[in-house]
Amino acid sequence: MFDSLKGYREIPIGGTIPKGATALLNKTGDWRSKRPIYSSENCIQCMFCYVFCPDMAIMVENGQMVGINYDYCKGCGICANECPGKKGVKALIMDEEEKFRKGEGK
Repeated sequence: MFDSLKGYREIPIGGTIPKGATALLNKTGDWRSKRPIYSSENCIQCMFCYVFCPDMAIMVENGQMVGINYDYCKGCGICANECPGKKGVKALIMDEEEKFRKGEGK
C-alpha cells in the first residue's frame, strides 16, 4: 500500500505564497456575530485585552487602551472574558452585532 505513494519530489507543486501577509491587509470585522463594547470608566488599563486579542484589534495610545478597531475584530470575546474591570464591573462586554447593524446599539 505505501509503496504506491509518491514522495515529495514526485507530487506537483500546489499553491504558492508569493509574499508574507498581515491581518491589516484584510478587514474581517464583518464576520462577527457579537461585538465587544468598551467602557473607559471601568477600565483599569491592565492591558489583558491587548495581550490576548488574536486579531490585534485593541487600539492603544501611549500605553493605554483607547478603543477597539471594529474593522478587524472578529467578535471572539476573549478580550471581554479576560477583562477584570473595576470593582467587578468589566470594561469590555459582548453584545449582539445585529443591534449595531440595525442602529439599536450603544
